[in-house]
Amino acid sequence: MEEAALIEKLLAFGLGRQEAIIYLCLMKNGELTGYEVAKLTGISRSNVYNGLAALAEHGAAYTMEGTSTKYTAVPVEEFCDNRIRFLQGVQDELVENCPKHTLTTEGYITIDGSGHIYDKIHHMLLGASQRIYFSAAAVFLEKWQEEIEELLKRSIKVVLISESVPRGMEELVKGQIIFYQNLPADEEGITVGDKSKQIRLIIDSAYVLTGEVAGSATDTCLYSAQRNFVNVFKEAMRNEIKLIELSGHK
Repeated sequence: MEEAALIEKLLAFGLGRQEAIIYLCLMKNGELTGYEVAKLTGISRSNVYNGLAALAEHGAAYTMEGTSTKYTAVPVEEFCDNRIRFLQGVQDELVENCPKHTLTTEGYITIDGSGHIYDKIHHMLLGASQRIYFSAAAVFLEKWQEEIEELLKRSIKVVLISESVPRGMEELVKGQIIFYQNLPADEEGITVGDKSKQIRLIIDSAYVLTGEVAGSATDTCLYSAQRNFVNVFKEAMRNEIKLIELSGHK
């Protein structure tokens, strides 16, 4: 991975851009003084010392006392793990103390971008308490094996609809997952290509997410808990399942 990409990843863990550059410099070169870091990175000495102090505060660098003060990078696995544990603690405090907010049950919410859509699917799946119906291409369903296995451990009913059994879930389909194979194009009038990006997800007969996901920032899905919309959506999926059963493609 190129340095620019590594810097972007480090930004996600709370480092500033100059701090990320200094951190990578320490990772590459070992123990360094502030003067040496400034010389290697081209960052001014005052900004380097501010950056080194910030890295130490974030738990990304250690200070080594001696004739001259040197700094060394904390291993990236250790740094990332510490930040995740810290943020988990912050999350727990926020969940406990922030005002409670429930998404409206009357409207429709547009979720843009594949990353945000993936986040929503993750939380919808893990928030299920009774059952899920998930229709998507097999390669897309494979992304959610961990969440689906967690649901099965909690005895949540899992129904999947796809053109083939998702890789890695073959044994689960035999015993725990209810699986329906999409009808071929000549029976349903829709080509596999038209459906390859479509996702449909129903949680507990109360929440729906539907749209197209191709893994880009332009992906869009609609989320709703509006009762009439959910009921219509459920009925459409129920009819699709009945058609699959009648055709013998289950």
